[in-house]
Amino acid sequence: MIEVTVSDSMEQGTNRTVGPVASEKTLGSVYVDNPRMTARNVDVFYGDKQAIVDVSLDIGSSQVISFIGPSGCGKSTFLRCLNRMNDTIDICRIDGEIKIDEQDIYDPVVDVVSLRARVGMVFQKPNPFPKSIFDNVAYGPRIHGLAATKVELDQVVESALHRAGLWTEVKDRLDQPGTGLSGGQQQRLCIARAIAVSPEVILMDEPCSALDPIATAKVEELIYELREQYTIVIVTHSMQQAARVSDRTAYFHLGKLIEVGDTKQVFTNPMHELTQDYITGRFG
Repeated sequence: MIEVTVSDSMEQGTNRTVGPVASEKTLGSVYVDNPRMTARNVDVFYGDKQAIVDVSLDIGSSQVISFIGPSGCGKSTFLRCLNRMNDTIDICRIDGEIKIDEQDIYDPVVDVVSLRARVGMVFQKPNPFPKSIFDNVAYGPRIHGLAATKVELDQVVESALHRAGLWTEVKDRLDQPGTGLSGGQQQRLCIARAIAVSPEVILMDEPCSALDPIATAKVEELIYELREQYTIVIVTHSMQQAARVSDRTAYFHLGKLIEVGDTKQVFTNPMHELTQDYITGRFG
């Protein structure tokens, strides 16, 4: 690892780390005082191809952390490791350790369905079920037995829709198809569906990439509000979005976690030349 002075438009004369990516260790604050999830020395392979290389990272409780980096850098692959979504890919192999509240999520005794209730997922494209708005939100609580009566189920659905900022827009048409909502409303419905089972962590894989600016602003406002109750991990290609909604930011490049730290620090005074080049638009 070599330390050199890199002159740039943001921090003239700031020392930044440069050198071969393969030999780098992650710069910045990998660890946090109160982690909800921890990853240690995680490697991910698709057949013979390695997609994630020796990533260690803490996900802080009641924080928003954004994963940024160029396309194909591994950020979505690593996100999917956090609730075992990669289990659905036959050729995928994961080495290392990922824990939630000190429980190894890849331990054979862990029930994947229960894990995905604790670590919910919101995908890039809104994917409401072909059911009513009510049944979309009620689906999880029903299969996990979280409501003993119809009254309790009604309360769970209403609460989730309130927290997703959607209740006032849909309260008079709960029996109508969720697929009939606008794109932004569908994405908030998917968020309501995720939080209806009271998860500890919510994973969001580019949740605004298919939305217009107004719908994006609503989802970002929702993320900001939900951080008080949930730990949120968001993959985004929008550096402006990462700067607006996240407490911490992690920069990935060629499957490695290059740098992670306080969002303001990463964007105003990055420690690594690769981070600097990406956020200033020199590549991406």
